[in-house]
Amino acid sequence: MNVLLTGGAGYIGSHTAVECLAAGHEVVVFDNLSNSSVKSLDRMARIAGRPAAFVEGDIRDRTALRAVFTRHAIDAVVHFAGLKAVGESVEKPLLYYDNNIAGSIALFEVMAEAGVKSVVFSSSATVYGDPARVPITEDFPLSATNPYGRSKLFIEEMLRDVARSDGGWTIALLRYFNPVGAHESGLIGEDPRGIPNNLMPYVAQVAVGRRPHLNVFGGDYPTPDGTGVRDYIHVVDLARGHLAALNRLHHNTGGVHVWNLGTGRGVSVLEMVRAFEAASGRPVPYEIVARRPGDVAQCWADPARAAHDLGWRAVYDLPRMCADAWRWQSQNPDGYT
Repeated sequence: MNVLLTGGAGYIGSHTAVECLAAGHEVVVFDNLSNSSVKSLDRMARIAGRPAAFVEGDIRDRTALRAVFTRHAIDAVVHFAGLKAVGESVEKPLLYYDNNIAGSIALFEVMAEAGVKSVVFSSSATVYGDPARVPITEDFPLSATNPYGRSKLFIEEMLRDVARSDGGWTIALLRYFNPVGAHESGLIGEDPRGIPNNLMPYVAQVAVGRRPHLNVFGGDYPTPDGTGVRDYIHVVDLARGHLAALNRLHHNTGGVHVWNLGTGRGVSVLEMVRAFEAASGRPVPYEIVARRPGDVAQCWADPARAAHDLGWRAVYDLPRMCADAWRWQSQNPDGYT
């Protein structure tokens, strides 16, 4: 297949590009590099042994998108492009709605014009809001506790409406939990701009000496140690989940399919800190601070549907996630710069 990855130079996109290239697909990366580096493209090519095509552009730019579909015979799209920081979305909701929702509308319109109606959407467990119980199955009620989550939920609903209006569309909604880790080569990994919003890169930057300590947002949650519990999934497992979904769509006849991508195991912030200290051999000092607006106490997946439908399971455990993240961070202490 010829696969277009919007946001394909980013953290999850770059790892998915590697898996797609390894599986024999041709890959076109479309990215505005607002939260990624063009250097990731060279690193991806080194891992895969061949390059992905790259087009720099913004998904809100219909002209740029049309040029991609004109130049490349795209068969399917994996839509990663979007802003993704929960805290920032609370502070700048209109920015998130413009970038994530308006950008998605532009992409889907141009796809329809080009007759490309197969899309894997990078959704999120945030669409489950504050779940009444765990583990979370795909039929749980949907809501959102922050503008980032609402943008993902709106895009999911938009795609359902598109599929109802035109039976030619085949759509996968991948609700994934908390991606961590890096490719085992240490060549690509998570390289956030500025202060990291996610736990693992912040912990890694503390361990490598870039930051003095970790702020743990909330120590009074109703969890075993009082800190937030999440389902951390290795980014390579996650990338392979996207590949499995692409393959399923390629052999499917329309409709909307929803799959959770997670391990099915919850890990607390302090468990993650201890595991990272063990993997890195470095201390990770931390301070408990106030809860962060929009966060929930605990959230982990029931991934049984993906196992049944896609034959996909997460295989990497927490020590491996931490070891690979530390390899990336220690070999690239300043990221791609």
